[in-house]
Amino acid sequence: MVLRAPPIAAVIRRSLMAELHRGGLSESTCNYMAPENREALLVLGFPKHFKQDPMASPLTDEEMVDLGRHDCVERVQWVLDTPKPPGLCQELIRTAVSWRNKLPFLNMQSGFKDGLFSMLKATFPVLSWCQNYKANQFKHDLLAGLTLASLCIPQSIGYATLAKLDPQYGLYTSVVPPLIYAVMGTSREIAIGPVAVVSLLLSSMVQKVQDPMANPVAYQKLVLTVTFFAGTFQAAFGLFRSGFLVDFLSHAAIVGFMAGAAIVIGLQQLKGLLGITHFTNKTDVVSVVKALWSSFHHPWNPYNFILGCSFLIFILITRFMGKKNRKLFWLPAIAPLVSVILATLIVFLTKADQHGVKIVKHIKGGLNPSSVHQLQFNGPHVGEVAKIGLIVAIIALTEAIAVGRSFSAIKGYHLDGNKEMVAMGFMNIIGSFTSCYVATGSFSRTAVNFSSGCETAVSNVVMAITVFISLELFTKLLYYTPVAILASIILSALPGLIDVNEAYNIWKVDKLDFLACIGAFLGVLFATVEIGLLVAVTISFAKIILVSIRPGTETLGKLPRSDMFGDVNQYPMAVKTPGVLIMRLKSALLCFANANFVRERIMKWVIEEEKDSKLGNAEKTIQTVILDISNLMDIDTSGIASLEELHKNLDSNGIKLAIANPRWQVIHKLKLAKFVPKIRGRVFLSIGEAMASFSV
Repeated sequence: MVLRAPPIAAVIRRSLMAELHRGGLSESTCNYMAPENREALLVLGFPKHFKQDPMASPLTDEEMVDLGRHDCVERVQWVLDTPKPPGLCQELIRTAVSWRNKLPFLNMQSGFKDGLFSMLKATFPVLSWCQNYKANQFKHDLLAGLTLASLCIPQSIGYATLAKLDPQYGLYTSVVPPLIYAVMGTSREIAIGPVAVVSLLLSSMVQKVQDPMANPVAYQKLVLTVTFFAGTFQAAFGLFRSGFLVDFLSHAAIVGFMAGAAIVIGLQQLKGLLGITHFTNKTDVVSVVKALWSSFHHPWNPYNFILGCSFLIFILITRFMGKKNRKLFWLPAIAPLVSVILATLIVFLTKADQHGVKIVKHIKGGLNPSSVHQLQFNGPHVGEVAKIGLIVAIIALTEAIAVGRSFSAIKGYHLDGNKEMVAMGFMNIIGSFTSCYVATGSFSRTAVNFSSGCETAVSNVVMAITVFISLELFTKLLYYTPVAILASIILSALPGLIDVNEAYNIWKVDKLDFLACIGAFLGVLFATVEIGLLVAVTISFAKIILVSIRPGTETLGKLPRSDMFGDVNQYPMAVKTPGVLIMRLKSALLCFANANFVRERIMKWVIEEEKDSKLGNAEKTIQTVILDISNLMDIDTSGIASLEELHKNLDSNGIKLAIANPRWQVIHKLKLAKFVPKIRGRVFLSIGEAMASFSV
């Protein structure tokens, strides 16, 4: 004989079956249902263990509670009976398999030719997009490349002088690296060439090893060697997928560093703008201001200042017009080249060089000469040069990847960071063989390239060819180019490096990040570029360490009309359960660095909660502490020892310790350390399960 369903069963049968198929009707829900509804479930056959003998009477409330307790115990076993997590060897094997999948020629399932072609496409992305390249795209790339070259030529000459190299080295750097990047790079918009920050970094660091004024040839060799090391480090970062090293320089640190470097570069350019002969090689603001003050006590020619400021105003006006009207994007792009041409004509026609106006004079033309024989790997300064190469590599990569990702996000495609590093590395390695110094992505030129409507990296090829033609044919025409014009071109590009709004946003969002930002800014401004970087990285690491060794803990309460638990400070409506203290760790790692702090923090909360209970005349003090460790990804022996000590302290005060929602690696280590038996198996799948276990 089968029990007949009461009338209510017919009413709720359809909704119960829907819940059954969705898996949303749990045993814990059944425990709180009315007896007639539970009988309806028995007739419907859900859940299976609620089925009973047809001759037996319906289950009583006590029996239903026993079944709920049995289900809770079963779910505890789910937590405790997890398989062993993968060890170090398995992770290494998995990494090796991942590497094999990323290198198709190592995968023997595919043919050798297919694997080789896949490898070539992965190494040279140009093979992927050139097959579908169209004439209409080339028209846009041609226009963008020519516009880019008009801005690149004067900037390259100026940045070479900033790096304390002969002007032609800036032009060399705008020929070979862009061609290599066009073949190996993944960004469609980024413009490759020399940039102001890297040029300043090279001159400020290399001149400490070799004075460029005393021995320019030796200085030039060291710069080329630094370029080789920088490219080697960049390629290694990409090949070994170590791009996380670039992230050591946080966004806030880069904002402060760029702003400080911009001011230092601007102060350095006052030498060319004012036509000062003797100037300091130091980059800190105090030394530069002293040099400027002392220069005013010597005779100086105002023609340099008048000429430079006039064209600086002209360039800034064209930039303002370009921002106001996007159709005039080409105007600020060609303004530097127009300034160079006009200023050169003025000096040539008026013979201003004979009246104190300083000019560039001879610029060596022709194809990039080989510089393999100039690289020095066995000198006394190799270690120092390698260190400079590492710093320059990280700064150059950080700027290039930031620029590339900014514009790829606008176009809606993914930029592969590791491939970018490999491309940057190889272009600088080959560049060091062809008289180029460190090249990277330029934000100002990339913005011009983007505004010009570039479609692919062919715009870099067009720019490189244009610069090469200029090297072959037009370098003699630049003999009378005034140095003040190059200074004004560099000064016009500096406002884009100072982002006051971003610094203010960093201040509003995170004060520690702003401390790293201002530390980098002041370090570069009042000390050296290296000290500014060191201060920024130190503050960033100090922030990480501070957060790691002093992780937060939060007290949880049950949110009304839900089964969720939230921080009582974040959600004031959350209700605490009398006699139970629910706490959650806000840390991914419980280790030797923070274990004692966490234990003391929990005990402090327990003592405060007991005091509050006594002051409020509550019937119960803390009887149970439920520790939610869902955020905890790993734990070491010190962390386990702190949990054991916490358990002893609580147990001596008659308080039970329970753990909720442990991660795979954590529960495995707790079982190996025999911690689970010490807390009598009080390990639960969730906070709700723990609460239900202590309430029954």
